Amino acid sequence: MMSDLALKTADGRPFDPSAYEVRLRPLTHDEGGGWFATIPDLPGCMGDGETEIEAITDVRAAALEWADAAIAAGEVLPAPSYEIQEAAE
Repeated sequence: MMSDLALKTADGRPFDPSAYEVRLRPLTHDEGGGWFATIPDLPGCMGDGETEIEAITDVRAAALEWADAAIAAGEVLPAPSYEIQEAAE
């Protein structure tokens, strides 16, 4: 895997998996139970876990692998489709 410090998005920002929206859904009993997570801005990037937090952690780790594969294929990493909002004080 490449150093994640070298990864940049299309808008020049450092690639940060935590900046991307994660979508979660529970897995059915037939699917094995637990949770399934995807990052819509990174097509095919997915993870799972017994808990929601485990699924989020897994998909964010998968995002680094996804980014390395995209760069190796000569693709540009998409920037997150939304901006992270700061909480008001």
